[in-house]
Amino acid sequence: MTMPGLPADDRESSPVTGYSRAHWETAADLLLRAAWRWATPRGALLGLPGRPSVSGVRSDGLEGYARTFLAAAFRVAGAAGEDPHGWLGRYAEGLAAGTRTPGRDDAESWPLILDHHVQGQPMVESASVALGLRLTRPWLWDRLDADVQDRAEEWLRGALRHVPAPNNWYLFPYTVAGFLESVGRGDARTAGVRERALGLLEGWYRGQGWYADGDGRDFDHYNGWALHLYPVLDAHLAGAGTTAYGARLREHLESFSLLFGADGAPVHFGRSLTYRFAAGSAVALGAVTGHTPLTPGTSRRLMSGALRYFLDRGAVDENGLLSAGWHGPHAATLQRYSGPASPYWASKAFVGLLAPADHPLWTAREEAAPSERSDRVLALPAPGLLVQSTRADGIVRLHNHGSDHVRPHEGESAAEDDPLYGRQAYSTRTGPTAAGNVADNHLGLVVGGARSVRRRIHPMGAGGGNGWGWAASWHRPVFTAGPPMVPGLRVESVTVVRGCHELRVHRVVGAPPGAVVEQTGWATGPEEPLRSVLRPLHGWSGRDEVRAPRGTAFTAWARVPRLTAEAAGTAVYACLATLTGEPEPASPGSPASPASPASSAGVVGDVVAGADAVEVRWADDGSMTRVAFEPFGVEHLTDGGG
Repeated sequence: MTMPGLPADDRESSPVTGYSRAHWETAADLLLRAAWRWATPRGALLGLPGRPSVSGVRSDGLEGYARTFLAAAFRVAGAAGEDPHGWLGRYAEGLAAGTRTPGRDDAESWPLILDHHVQGQPMVESASVALGLRLTRPWLWDRLDADVQDRAEEWLRGALRHVPAPNNWYLFPYTVAGFLESVGRGDARTAGVRERALGLLEGWYRGQGWYADGDGRDFDHYNGWALHLYPVLDAHLAGAGTTAYGARLREHLESFSLLFGADGAPVHFGRSLTYRFAAGSAVALGAVTGHTPLTPGTSRRLMSGALRYFLDRGAVDENGLLSAGWHGPHAATLQRYSGPASPYWASKAFVGLLAPADHPLWTAREEAAPSERSDRVLALPAPGLLVQSTRADGIVRLHNHGSDHVRPHEGESAAEDDPLYGRQAYSTRTGPTAAGNVADNHLGLVVGGARSVRRRIHPMGAGGGNGWGWAASWHRPVFTAGPPMVPGLRVESVTVVRGCHELRVHRVVGAPPGAVVEQTGWATGPEEPLRSVLRPLHGWSGRDEVRAPRGTAFTAWARVPRLTAEAAGTAVYACLATLTGEPEPASPGSPASPASPASSAGVVGDVVAGADAVEVRWADDGSMTRVAFEPFGVEHLTDGGG
C-alpha cells in the first residue's frame, strides 16, 4: 500500500526507492489538499480531526496552519515561486484573519504567544509561520497590506517577549527574530534573542556533531529536525556561507546517516516520533547547503527512503491526513503535547525541495544507504551511543548509554519512566514496549515485589575497533512502588557488539537480600520475520519468555525473552542478545550457525568470570573480549593481541 495519487516509480534514477523530485512535490500537494479540507472559512486555523492536545483545540488549529504552511513554503520556494495550486493565497488570507484579533474566542483568531508553562505551544508554531514567510517573501509577505504585516509582526513578537521551554524552544524566537531582521524589522530585542539562543546552543554542543536538547543529556532526533535545522537554514537563507553550524551538521551526518535501516526506517528512539520522515530533514538540509559528507545519491536515497517507508505503511489515513503514531495510529508513540496536527512537523523533510530540479540531489542516481553497504559499528562517546548495523538484514540498532531525558533539576522518579529513552537498545525494526508492560532491553531489579526502572544515565565511555565496539554507563535503579530507591544500589552496564550479536555485561552493586535481577531482550511480534534471542553466559539461573499485550509501534502484541537470577551484594552477569532478520542468528563474520538459537554454541566459546570481570572467547575466530569493572576497561584481543 502506498499513498494514492503519487507518480509512477522512477527506477532509472532512483533504483532503490523509486522516488524522484516529482514524488516529493506531489506528496506535499496531497498532504496539503487533505489538510485544507478542515480549515476555517478564512483559513486561519486547520482543525484536523482527532484527540486534542493539552494545549486545546485553538492551539491545535494554529498548529495545523503553521506546520502545513511550512510544507507549502518549501514547495513553492523550491519551485521559484510557481504555485499551481494557489497555496500561498490561502495562507496569506489565513494570516490576515488569524492576526486580526489574537486571543479572541472566535472562528479565526490565533491564540496569543505566552510563556511555555502558561500557553507556550503557539511559540513553537510561530517559528514555522516565520520560516514560511521568510521562504516565500517575494510571493507572500511583500504582497501583503502594510497593516497585515504590522499585525503579523506584533503577533510574532510574542515569541520574543516570553519564556521558551529550556531546550530547543529557544530556537523558535531565534527563527522569528531572523525573519523580522530579514524584512527590515529587526531591533535590539531581535538581536538579543538571537544572541541568547546561539549562546545556549554552544553550551549544549557536546561534540561529534551532537547537541543535547537542553542542559541535560537528551540526545535524539531533535538534533536533526531542530538543533541543526534552524541555525543552518537561517545561515543559508542569509547567504552566510560556511559557519560553525554547517560544519557541525556535516559531522553529525557522519553518524546520523547510519541510523536509517535498509527499509528506509529511522531508528525508533526518543520523543515526537510521530514526526516520522522529518528524520530525513537533516540529510536533505545537508544536501541543500553543501554541509554534508554524503554524496547526492546517498542523500536522496536516505530522505526518499524515509518518506516512502511511512507512506507505504499506513502513515496517511483514509482522509489523506498524517495520523498520530508511527506506521498508523499508535497512542504509546505520542506525548501529551501531541495533537491532530502535530505529525505535520514532518513538513521539515520538504526542505530538500529548496534544491532546484537540476541540483545533484535530484539528478544523481541513487546510491546505497550506509546500512546497505557493509556491517558497521560506530561508537559515539560524546552522546554515549553505540551504533550497530548489519547488511544481511538491513537492521540498525542503537545502544543507549548516554541519553536519558531527565532534566538537571529533576529527581529520578520512577513515575516519569520513559520507554523512549530508558531502554538499553533501540532499532529500525522494533519499538520499546509500552509503559505498564514488561520492559524490553532492560536490566532491572525486583525488590519487595517492585521493579526498578532506569532514569538518569551516567556514561562511562565508548570505543572500539575494526568490526567491534562498546559503550558503557551506570545508573541508580529507582522503583515504581514502595521505597523509591535502595541505598547503595547501583548498576554498571557494558554493551559490546560484533556482527549481529550484543554481549551485555552488568555489575550489580549493593543488591539487598531477596532481590531478583532481570535482563530482557528485544521485543518482537509473532508475525514479524525477526528473531530475538537472549542467551545466558554467566550469573543467570532462570530463562523464560514474557508477553507485552500492548505491543510496540511495530506489532499489536509482543514477546520478550527474559533472564533472571537471585541477587545479593555485588555480582556480575553476562548474556548474549541477538536481533536478526536472518533465519538463524549468525556468528560474527561467518555463515549462519547450525547450532540451536537457544544456546550460545557456535557464537561464544569459553566464558571466564570473576568477581569484577568477564572474559568471552568468540567461536568464529578465537578472539577474546574482556570487560573489567575494577579498574574499568573493555578490551577485544585477537590471537595477535590487537
